[in-house]
Amino acid sequence: MEVKDLDCLYEPCPIPLVRASQELKKMKTGDIVVLHSDQSCIGVMAEEWAKQNNYEIKVIEVDNGEWEVYIQK
Repeated sequence: MEVKDLDCLYEPCPIPLVRASQELKKMKTGDIVVLHSDQSCIGVMAEEWAKQNNYEIKVIEVDNGEWEVYIQK
């Protein structure tokens, strides 16, 4: 299983999800993309997007105003 970290700090939504989508296309089933974001909209947007694409997702606020989004293909 591959884990790919994407530093998306200071990138406005939906850019982190576009980058995640591009990476996931290259990855195998079971692989994980981890987005690092400071955009408060990332949690809701990522959950909706993951549901539409049948990906598993977990959103964690790791610091005040900073999130990690785990997306499994």
